[in-house]
Amino acid sequence: MPIVNRVAALSDEMAAWRHDFHENPELQYDVHRTAGIVADRLREFGCDEVVTGIGRTGVVGVIRGRKSASGKTIGLRADMDALPIMETSGVPYASKVPGKMHACGHDGHTAMLLGAAKYLAETRNFDGTAVVIFQPAEEGGGGGKAMVEDGLMTRWNIQEVYGMHNMPGLPEGHFATTPGAMLASSDNIQITVHGKGGHAGAGPHKSIDSVLIGAQIVNALQSIVARNVDPLKSAVISITQFHSGTAFNIIPEVAELGGTVRTLDPEVRDLVERRIGEVAESVARAYGGSAETKYMRMYPVTMNHAREAGLAADVARDIVGAERVNDKFIPMMGAEDFSFMLEARPGAMILVGMGDGNECHHPAYVFNDNILGHGASYWARLVETRMPAG
Repeated sequence: MPIVNRVAALSDEMAAWRHDFHENPELQYDVHRTAGIVADRLREFGCDEVVTGIGRTGVVGVIRGRKSASGKTIGLRADMDALPIMETSGVPYASKVPGKMHACGHDGHTAMLLGAAKYLAETRNFDGTAVVIFQPAEEGGGGGKAMVEDGLMTRWNIQEVYGMHNMPGLPEGHFATTPGAMLASSDNIQITVHGKGGHAGAGPHKSIDSVLIGAQIVNALQSIVARNVDPLKSAVISITQFHSGTAFNIIPEVAELGGTVRTLDPEVRDLVERRIGEVAESVARAYGGSAETKYMRMYPVTMNHAREAGLAADVARDIVGAERVNDKFIPMMGAEDFSFMLEARPGAMILVGMGDGNECHHPAYVFNDNILGHGASYWARLVETRMPAG
């Protein structure tokens, strides 16, 4: 079954919505313009209920099918926020806001779900309730968690929830998913090294060099992945910040390190958290100093439920054919706060191929408008397949 004809007819409209969002990017929870437009569109489409302010600035639209005998309610989620990046794409609809850009395709996600909502509100060819979820603050703000904590799942009795993200490098219009771990957990670390300041030239032997200790900690942390983590499992520890010192001839008393940790397994996550603190402190002690570690858990592993991942793959096959769907996708070390919704309800994340081009989070990233119909059709068919009208 190809792209839904009515959805195909909405392609130009979806592209216009996306370009408008792209020209006017907003960050994290400050998506008031975007959320306002989304809410207005959902009301125009005739949604039975439109609620704003869920998870601070999230929007929820409720669409009831022609029948309600099934008692099923399915949630479909898109994200709305942009990134703090100066755009260099050169497209005619480039960002009008300096230092802000839709460099991850959330403008496209929002447009595709709006297209599906318009179709579903027009046809209502399903037995149950579709809840369209427009989430703020995916990019580091935990908007998915905020919406769940604000009663998203319980207020509308959502029983299953599904997400979708564009994927550069995956052929245009192809889909990919997998049961189990799909994307990594994302955690932040801060390590504060305490030494003893002194004169860098005249009296280094009287000091305890926090910079030297910090450098040794950076190296030693890599031994955790190399020698503590099962080689058949995955972990990434990246120190991306190192701040210390005020002058060229002073050994600083304090050095501060920061970075990110990614894992695909909750037990590996626990192991890495414990070992980072142990390694940092032991290395610092060996050089006569000390180290304090703060480990901040951000996003959990995006863990697809096996049954729902299979259902998602089946729907994708109906849209683009079996040869264009990979249902055994190798997990990636990127992270997604849709993970919080998957912890609250069964569901699955699926990727839709963008074709060749710039990677996400790149200043020259360009979303491929050709996939708008694929994404919107997937959402529409997912609802009609999971809740058939009979």
